[in-house]
Amino acid sequence: MKRTGVFICHCGTNISQTVDCGGVAEAAKDLPGVAYSTDYKYMCSDPGQNMIIDAIKEHNLDRIVVASCSPRMHEPTFRKCIAKAGLNPYMVEMANIREHCSWVHSDKAKATAKATDLVRMATAKAMKNVPLQKSTISIHKRALVIGGGIAGIQAALDIADAGYTVDLLEREASIGGKMAQIDKTFPTMDCSACILTPKMVDASQHPNINIIAYSEVEKVDGYVGNFDVTIKRKATSVDPVKCTGCGACYNKCPNKKKIPSEFECGMTTRTAIYVPFPQAVPNKPVIDREHCTYFTKGKCKICSTVCPTGAINYEDQDEFVTIRYGAIVVATGFDLFDHSVYGEYGYGKYPDVITGLQFERLVNASGPTMGHIQRPSDGEEPKNVVFIKCVGSRDEKKGKKYCSKACCMYTAKHATMVRDKIKDSNAVIFYMDVRTAGKGYEEFYLRANDEYGVDYVRGRVSRIYQEGKKLIVKGEDTLMDKAVTVEADLVVLATAMVPQADAGDLARKVGFSYDQDNFFTEAHPKLRPVDTFTAGVFLAGACQGPKDIPDSVSQAGAAASKVIGLLSKDEMDTEAIVAAVDTDRCSGCGFCVNVCPYHALELVDLTERCGCNNVTRQVVQVNRGLCQGCGACTVNCRSNALDLMGYTNEQILAEVDALCL
Repeated sequence: MKRTGVFICHCGTNISQTVDCGGVAEAAKDLPGVAYSTDYKYMCSDPGQNMIIDAIKEHNLDRIVVASCSPRMHEPTFRKCIAKAGLNPYMVEMANIREHCSWVHSDKAKATAKATDLVRMATAKAMKNVPLQKSTISIHKRALVIGGGIAGIQAALDIADAGYTVDLLEREASIGGKMAQIDKTFPTMDCSACILTPKMVDASQHPNINIIAYSEVEKVDGYVGNFDVTIKRKATSVDPVKCTGCGACYNKCPNKKKIPSEFECGMTTRTAIYVPFPQAVPNKPVIDREHCTYFTKGKCKICSTVCPTGAINYEDQDEFVTIRYGAIVVATGFDLFDHSVYGEYGYGKYPDVITGLQFERLVNASGPTMGHIQRPSDGEEPKNVVFIKCVGSRDEKKGKKYCSKACCMYTAKHATMVRDKIKDSNAVIFYMDVRTAGKGYEEFYLRANDEYGVDYVRGRVSRIYQEGKKLIVKGEDTLMDKAVTVEADLVVLATAMVPQADAGDLARKVGFSYDQDNFFTEAHPKLRPVDTFTAGVFLAGACQGPKDIPDSVSQAGAAASKVIGLLSKDEMDTEAIVAAVDTDRCSGCGFCVNVCPYHALELVDLTERCGCNNVTRQVVQVNRGLCQGCGACTVNCRSNALDLMGYTNEQILAEVDALCL
């Protein structure tokens, strides 16, 4: 005899304000199989959980229905609760009467009726529930961090300090990311290199960290605890063992003024064999084969001639290696919005219209001008500098809907640096709003405004054109309700932060989701902000959304703690709600294999006895470590051979029947 207990949560007033919780509990008492029903203000609280445990023992309940918030929020909570009372954790069913009912309705009578229907459906499904069992998988105690910016470096150091081996993968020739290009950090105005460079050195010298630079992820197989990652090591044409980093090769390279430097944002040039910047880690050069005279014309070899150790290897080829990891941290960072769509600003047409990152290189002591702010057009010192915020941010027509979060602060930083470095200079900032959400950020903004005399103009810029040596900036002051014209020597655009161009490709390779803007999606914005829906894969830094340095470092530490917790186990439980195959029905069509977003299904040979002969046919097999229980395969199975444990066809139809009564 099945005995169900029903527990209705008020969720404070979140549910009870719109739903008559007591009335729903009374109605549930008459449902088939219900032996006990009650309501309580906070069912997820300690007293609420004890109420469930006591009711299970007192009324001999063998399955539970909790009507409260989303299962995504508290289903694990109630599974643990009933497990303490001796029930199988999967004998609990949740009815979402908050997000699906009280929060979306204002009519209390109708909301109560709907909540009653939801409870009736959940109770019908609970009557069909069966105990499910988890299996275990081994954990390979090695981690991969994809991306060598500040977030990736911090995550790698934290994991390595816990005693685990970490591979830090970076597709550029050096780790450091965007932070390596920055001069100072707000709000303290600390030297960026003074913060970052020691961490880069720590990573290179840490006995548990292997830096794999100039490499990319090619393929990811396996599942949590056992990811098999194929890494493409791009050919550098330089033997890192023989190379001493003396610099003779790039000092003698004849291609000195032909190739724009990526690190310097195109504001100067580099050679065909190069290190990205003097503090690069690893500090070993690579050959850019697209611009190297030997690889394009078959002649030169000067770098090989001058190399004292014979480290140049023109026969070097891309190498593919496959390494097993227990966990993966994705910290691929961000890129800058393509602001060429704002033709009215003249970027690319007027050399004195630059981006914020280019400005960072101008003011940097190791930059192309040795820290002296100069106009790119003629090298003169600008006296009037205009900054334009939200170039690509908060613009649904040309750019992105979201706020890039860091722009307000780094624009204030740039303006104060202009006022500090150039005597009798003027700094004007055109802005939509000023957002300073961070410790000490508001004070920094006020200091820029009050102490440094930065002129903030609330309004958008409509056009920039050149007259002689001056840039004429036309905009509006919405506070004064008038048009504004400013003569500028230099214009700096605060461009939006966007994901890397190939972010979507990486997400598909690793097997997790991304949003409409290609930022990587966390499992839950509040409860699991660094997890992805793929177990064992975690996020850190601006790849998940626009962030400044403190937030990126904080999230890196959080992701590292998740990895450490995972790698500390010899084995872990897998989810019990996974797809199951009826091999008698499976036709081996393989349609479900292509549908599965987690690559959890594969076709295998099944040998059966047929009369006097053995017959081999193909059937689908489920990898429980990879399966996330999404159910995509079950609805696409043509032979009805696949079912999702915990959400079987019989259970779903029981809910439908209950609703139709």
